Amino acid sequence: MAEFSSDDIDWFGERLAAMEKAFGSSADVVLHAIVPFDFGFDAGGRADVVQFKDRIDGTIYATCDLMGRRDQIANALGTYELAICHRSHEDWGVAVISALAYYTLDARVDPGQTMDLGPSAPKGSRITAFLFDPLASIEVMGQRAGVLLCIGITSDELAACRRGMHERVLAALKAEGAYPFTDLDRHSVLR
Repeated sequence: MAEFSSDDIDWFGERLAAMEKAFGSSADVVLHAIVPFDFGFDAGGRADVVQFKDRIDGTIYATCDLMGRRDQIANALGTYELAICHRSHEDWGVAVISALAYYTLDARVDPGQTMDLGPSAPKGSRITAFLFDPLASIEVMGQRAGVLLCIGITSDELAACRRGMHERVLAALKAEGAYPFTDLDRHSVLR
């Protein structure tokens, strides 16, 4: 079970305020997990997710349970939230980052790393993995923190990343207008 104390209640507002400085106002709706994060993954807990629509022509969905946690394995950003961007409403991405938040308590996830999605990828999707990229570096309650983008990539983009070419993949995603979005049915940006 995750470590928490009664003063952790203050963290949600601080996390949200820090992300709003980076992404603009959050949407009025917080996608609260039915079972709170601190109950643990095995109990069905998931991270809460907030939405931001001011910074991109779509929606940034970001977890709001991780920054400042003593039990998260910090990366180059410090402690961090996970985010996924979609051009329109997408339940799949929200569900994945909400559950994936627990992984950050067990393993260090750094910018430039990839994660094969396996059976978690939506049926019929061309997206087979995530490439992690810093979306924001921020400060929360005096601590260095950040938001790590989980961007969906195709199998050949994943292969390129595994050959040490994640910067080339990111540059191609940006050149094609795919970045920062996870478009489940897009073709590879590599030629």
